[in-house]
Amino acid sequence: MSAKLDKLDIFNIKSLLSEEELMVQESIGRWVDDRILPIIGLAFDNHEFPMDLIPEMADLGLFGSTIDGYGCAGLNYTSYGLICQELERGDSGLRSFASVQSSLCMFPIFAFGSDEQKERWLPQMAKGEVIGCFGLTEAHAGSDPASMKTHAKKDGDDWIINGSKMWITNGSIANIAIVWAQTEEGIQGFIIEQDMPGFDTELIHRKMSLRASITSALFFDDVRVPDANRLPKVKGLKGPLSCLSNARYGISWGPIGAAQACLQEVLDYTEERVLFDRSLNCNQIIQQKLADMSRRITTAQLLALRLGQLKDADQLQPTQISMAKWNNVRMAIDIARECRDMLGGAGITTEHVAIRHMLNLESVITYEGTETIHQLVVGRELTGKNAF
Repeated sequence: MSAKLDKLDIFNIKSLLSEEELMVQESIGRWVDDRILPIIGLAFDNHEFPMDLIPEMADLGLFGSTIDGYGCAGLNYTSYGLICQELERGDSGLRSFASVQSSLCMFPIFAFGSDEQKERWLPQMAKGEVIGCFGLTEAHAGSDPASMKTHAKKDGDDWIINGSKMWITNGSIANIAIVWAQTEEGIQGFIIEQDMPGFDTELIHRKMSLRASITSALFFDDVRVPDANRLPKVKGLKGPLSCLSNARYGISWGPIGAAQACLQEVLDYTEERVLFDRSLNCNQIIQQKLADMSRRITTAQLLALRLGQLKDADQLQPTQISMAKWNNVRMAIDIARECRDMLGGAGITTEHVAIRHMLNLESVITYEGTETIHQLVVGRELTGKNAF
C-alpha cells in the first residue's frame, strides 16, 4: 500500500529541499500558525498592520535573509521563497512588509550603496529597528517608471528633491525611503530619512485589499538630501528594476501559500458540510474543483522551485520571473475566488480566509508589474518585438 500523499504537497516538493531549507519552512510555518493566523482576520477587519510582530520577524531572520553579513541570515534564495510562501499563507500584507524591507530596501543598499551606507543602515534594518519603504511608483507612472516626474537637482554637495510617490507599502511608518528620481545623469536612488524637512507621508484609506498593511503616498517639497545619501553604484532604470526582479521573485512564491490556505479551508469545510444527507465532498463537481486546485498549486510549486534553483545558480532571467509571477498569482486568485464560492454564504465573511486572500491578491496581481505587463515581457521574449 502506497503512503498517503500530503494534500497540499502532492508531488512531495519537501523531499527536494535541503535540510536547511526544510528547517526554514517549518520554523516560519509554525510561527505563522501560532502568531499570525489567530489575529490576522481581525487585523484585516480593523485595517491595522500588527506592528508588535516586527521584532519577532527580525528575531526569525526574515529581514534581508539572503544578505551575507550585517546581522543578516545569509540564506539561499530558495529559503527566501519558502519564507514568502509561509508568510503569505498567513496574509499577503505580512509578506509584502518583509518583501519591501528585504528586496526593495535592504537589497539596493547592499547592491548599490557605499560601505558607509551599508554599515549605517543594514544592521538596524535586519533587527527591525529601522523600517524602509520603496518610492518608485507615481500616480501617472506605474507600468512606465521611466516617465516619473519626481526629480533631484544638484545643489552644492546636496540634492534638492521634488515630487511624489503613490501606493507605497510601509510609507507612513518607514524611517527611511529608497526614492528613485530623475537627474541630469539619469534616474538615481536616494536614501531619504523620515525627519528630513519637506518630506511628508499620507496614509491611503478605504482600501478593500491589503487592509492588514500600511499603504501611503510620499511627498517631497524641496527636500535637501546630502550626496552621502545617494546610492553611488547605479544609474538608470537598472537600479529600481533589479530591485523589482528580486521582489517579484518572492511574489512568485508567496501566493502559493495563500492558495494552500484556501484549499485547506475548503477541504475541511466540504468534509464537514452535510447537504442532502451526505458530505459536500462526495459530489463529483466538488471533487473536480478540488482536484483542479491541487493541479494548479502543484504546477506553481514546481515552477517556484525551479525559479529558486536558477536564482541560486545565478542563472535567472527576468522573463522567467515574469512567467512565474504571472502564472502563480493568477493561480492563487482563481483558487481563492473558487473557494469563496464553495463556502457559500459563509464565504463572504473574514471568519474564513478565502475572501481575505481573494481581496489581497487583487493587489498582488497588480503591483510589481501587472499581469498584462508580465504577459508582454514573455511575448517580447518569444517574438523579439516590443509591444509595450
